[in-house]
Amino acid sequence: MENSNALILLRKELHQHPEVSGEEVQTAKRVLSFLENFPPDKVITGLGTTGVAAIYKGEKTGKTILFRCELDALPIEEINIFEHRSRSKGVSHKCGHDGHIAILCGLAIELHQKKPESGTVILLFQPAEEDGTGAQKVFLDPKFAILQPDYVFALHNLPGYDMHQIVVKNNTFTCAVNSIIIKLKGKTSHAGEPEKGINPALAIAAIITEFNTIIQSDIEKEDYCLITPIYTKMGTKAYGVSAGAGEVHFTVRSDSNSQMRKIEGTLENLAKTIANKHNLSCKIKWTQGFQANENNKTTVDVIKKAAKTIDFALLEKDTPFTWGEDFGLFTQQYPGAMFGLGSGLNTPALHNPDYDFPDEIIATGVAIFHQISKEITNAH
Repeated sequence: MENSNALILLRKELHQHPEVSGEEVQTAKRVLSFLENFPPDKVITGLGTTGVAAIYKGEKTGKTILFRCELDALPIEEINIFEHRSRSKGVSHKCGHDGHIAILCGLAIELHQKKPESGTVILLFQPAEEDGTGAQKVFLDPKFAILQPDYVFALHNLPGYDMHQIVVKNNTFTCAVNSIIIKLKGKTSHAGEPEKGINPALAIAAIITEFNTIIQSDIEKEDYCLITPIYTKMGTKAYGVSAGAGEVHFTVRSDSNSQMRKIEGTLENLAKTIANKHNLSCKIKWTQGFQANENNKTTVDVIKKAAKTIDFALLEKDTPFTWGEDFGLFTQQYPGAMFGLGSGLNTPALHNPDYDFPDEIIATGVAIFHQISKEITNAH
């Protein structure tokens, strides 16, 4: 019970002091301060900027298993008025990363108190998940290269699902997401003589219209493809001037990484063809890309076995989640899986300004991660 209270206090403290992607300096310090009470065999700091890896080694050699959580919060103003509300204006933990950190710290307590029988357990506290850059920064860090996990796992809390329920799925768990920025350049002219310039308006309209024809928004069918217009800009508020440049941004979602590559090519070709038809130059940039989490069946089976062993409710989902999660990069590199942990049917949705991670599920997360680690590290 004492450890449980310590984890809740940590979670609330993290909630009060959120930091956006790439700026999680104090969050990482709080994690390190907590881990000092349950010392790992080795700690690596500064992974991919602010990341931390805590390594607990077993009595005998064996498999290496990595569990990952996220350090960052979101640029969202919190509207909750409880005592542990965010003290940082315009920033708050609206995805539950504070809770995910507490769960991994709870696993640290378990691993410190009773070493794995075999193998190694790595707890990765990863920066910058929300902007899609953190997993790659960690993966490319030479300090990470020496770790070489055999299996990787992560969980995400799920509002709208029964509290404490474990949600699994083979193959794609979260969608591939990428965002495209299309910049068009023509020529400004007098608004009374638009024919003497090249205005991008019709090209922007055509791109939006053509992209719309590619959408297949039913996740239950094959070739899921969601294209959402995000932002557009053209000209200036100078009413005597016909615009000579503009840009339009979209997010693109697909239910597999291979399908996403095809969609990206199609959209680039369409944008360039339309720009060419309207005598515009066209520059295309992709940003905030998330690989799909493509779950490995063997590791999903381990999660299912762990849930049954400790008698947790289990739900096998038929379709992927449509949001992106950069843990997908790790499931591309190593056998692994992301799974869901129900955070209550009536919990506000992720990224909503009134969302708060429910402390009741911290112990559930610790228990399922610990059981997964036992399934693998005690398998010898």
